[in-house]
Amino acid sequence: MIYALFRPLIFLFPAEVAHHLGLAILRIALCLGPCRRLLRWWLLPKSKRLKTTLFGQTWDHPIGLAAGLDKAGDCSGPLAALGFGAIEVGTVTAKAQPGNPKPRLFRLPKDRAIVNRFGFNNPGCEGMAANLQGLTLPCPLGVNLGKSKVTRNEDAIEDYLTSLHCLKNEADYVVVNVSSPNTPGLRDLQAVDQLRPLLTALQHVCGEHLPLVLKIAPDLANEDLLAVADLALELQLDGLIANNTTIGRGGLQTSAQRVQDLGAGGLSGKPLCDRSREVLQILARRLNGKVPIIAVGGIEDGEEVYRRIRMGASAVQIYTGFVYGGPLSAVRMAKQLDHLLARDGFDSVSAAIGVDLEGP
Repeated sequence: MIYALFRPLIFLFPAEVAHHLGLAILRIALCLGPCRRLLRWWLLPKSKRLKTTLFGQTWDHPIGLAAGLDKAGDCSGPLAALGFGAIEVGTVTAKAQPGNPKPRLFRLPKDRAIVNRFGFNNPGCEGMAANLQGLTLPCPLGVNLGKSKVTRNEDAIEDYLTSLHCLKNEADYVVVNVSSPNTPGLRDLQAVDQLRPLLTALQHVCGEHLPLVLKIAPDLANEDLLAVADLALELQLDGLIANNTTIGRGGLQTSAQRVQDLGAGGLSGKPLCDRSREVLQILARRLNGKVPIIAVGGIEDGEEVYRRIRMGASAVQIYTGFVYGGPLSAVRMAKQLDHLLARDGFDSVSAAIGVDLEGP
């Protein structure tokens, strides 16, 4: 694969430098709308089997881009041209913020993993709204909302509402991020007694036409996962994203000293795969198809996409798999998924969702 030849050169650059350089190249190379549309048409598999409906919207295939790559919403057009089923931008906060001090993004190539402690660096909701205004994408656009670092948890609802009011007309669905490990105290909002009033307030603004989705952490205890699932059922949430990065460092091939030297941050990529599967299975059994789940974490190929769908996911998202797999990762996975669905006699993605779930 061509990208595999260039990846060692790309990885010579510091991770965040490469991140911004890659986005800049995409913006320049795909600055024209007709070029973006032509490239997407050429890349996308033409199989009807892959088309799926989620949040009332049509996805050309169930492989989306996770939040974190396009934090400002200023590269979603070029990224959509690479053939993603959906694009999610952010995380964005009510107030613009620079994020944590650099360096704050690190690769662990032996583990095909990334550690980040960006800290929600973004232009603020007004800045993102300006970037997204007038944009028409060929796929659904999700906007991932977080809490401003300077905002106290007791004022979090108003902070999220500010962002939602600012961006609700630009989004096809909205994600509530209370699970990043890089904003102090944010994960405390995952407690059900904190989540209920927050989600209820946001639902009131979203109404019936803007889907509201919750993104959770893999580090929640299993009983807490069940409590979140029960809350999702109670509030009739439109979806869950399982899951964010982990603060765990278990099972890494990278030396312990190297990992310690990198410091704090959320770990993503292949090492997260097993826990992500476990979280998905716990949630899918509890939700029983009543609330759709987008699976994230350690997904690198179409076989893993297929496995997550069979375990109960309605769609998946990739981030680290995109970094290591290259710009055509989503299209490659979609083609592999199509082959696997056809092999096993499924005529649609929806027909395969949850077929491997075992018992209640």
